[in-house]
Amino acid sequence: QVQLVESGGGLAQPGGSLRLSCAASGFSFRSYDMSWARQAPGKGLEWVSGIYRDGRDTYYADSVKGRFTISRDNAKSMLYLQMNSLKPEDTALYYCARGGVGPTLGEYDYWGHGTQVTVSS
Repeated sequence: QVQLVESGGGLAQPGGSLRLSCAASGFSFRSYDMSWARQAPGKGLEWVSGIYRDGRDTYYADSVKGRFTISRDNAKSMLYLQMNSLKPEDTALYYCARGGVGPTLGEYDYWGHGTQVTVSS
């Protein structure tokens, strides 16, 4: 069955970096667009970044543009999110999701369970 398993979250200081990974299995990863989304405490789900199936085009929410980089390795069925210059407002549970590259969350058909990112000094 389809599985998306995130990892790489943790505690980072403001200005620090983390790299999230999402291991995909149970489907042809290279055939699907993928995204990252997040949910901060007490807030709704927010789309963060998306990447087309071939990896050529990437998209970012304004709140992370210039600081986060999405990438993928289709040979390994892996999705990544490099997060630099982290801010306390980046604190959230981060999810990878299958099926799109934009902020319309209803278009995603599978989600991982998330990995927690906490940015604090």
